[in-house]
Amino acid sequence: MNTKAANSGSGQTQSGRPARLSLADWMPKIVMAPTVIVTLVCIYGYMIWTAVLSFTNSRMLPSYDFVGFDQYERLFNNDRWMVALTNLGVFGGMFIAICLFLGVTLAIFLDQKIRAEGALRTIYLYPMAISFIVTGTAWKWLLNPTNGLEKMMVNLGFEDFTFNWLADPDMVIYCLVIAAVWQASGFVMALFLAGLRGVDGDLIKAAHLDGASIFTTYRRIILPSLKPVFFSAMVILSHIAIKSFDLVAALTNGGPGYSSDLPANFMYAHTFTRSQVGLGSASAMIMLGCVLAILVPYLYSELRGERHE
Repeated sequence: MNTKAANSGSGQTQSGRPARLSLADWMPKIVMAPTVIVTLVCIYGYMIWTAVLSFTNSRMLPSYDFVGFDQYERLFNNDRWMVALTNLGVFGGMFIAICLFLGVTLAIFLDQKIRAEGALRTIYLYPMAISFIVTGTAWKWLLNPTNGLEKMMVNLGFEDFTFNWLADPDMVIYCLVIAAVWQASGFVMALFLAGLRGVDGDLIKAAHLDGASIFTTYRRIILPSLKPVFFSAMVILSHIAIKSFDLVAALTNGGPGYSSDLPANFMYAHTFTRSQVGLGSASAMIMLGCVLAILVPYLYSELRGERHE
């Protein structure tokens, strides 16, 4: 009897042959196989293909005339690409910083057990349910000097009021920041509110018994315990900033000129409208490098934390 149990536990029959897997054993593999294949081919396969094309002289159609790093050299000598990178630094930095500040502030506000918390949480979070195309279109109307905020203020009697940032090459990037912050800050608020609700109540009670004020309690005890939430929010916001395309397309279309271009818009324009597949692929690989520079430390910290638990 013990021998039979040992054989069955080791996946072998009494004759020593490996036991055949039943349909129930194969079913999870069969169900997952299409997803795995599509992921490998359509995501990682195309990433590898894009990397290969970035080293070629591809124009309208892919070609395999390898030119080394020439496309990357052309890319960083391109004024439009440098403007897009500068815009990404301004847009990404302000977008992340303001979203974190507003998200933490709103989360602390809602954490005070105020009335109508559910309604306010829904109102703050609702913009995240809207696509960036809708957000860009709505803010394009609001910021339009002809029929938006400027016209409303003039009609109210402020005849000297001007707000023409959409037409100003030096200020248009801040219009993108305003629209993106409006959409994403509620999501950050939800992340931090969930983190605040998970803080041990005994720590807060002990701090109050020691005479700590609410401000000190949040600054010294609660917020430092939310470092994983801060890191997760920064990774998500960074990813949104790097891949931003539809917001620019709807709000400014990269204009005036290309003063509000971001790398994703540069990549699309050169790959699909200017027949420069090699240059567009090189810009896509730079964007992928930026994403990996954010994701790899995050994944490393997560795996390191699990290993020490």
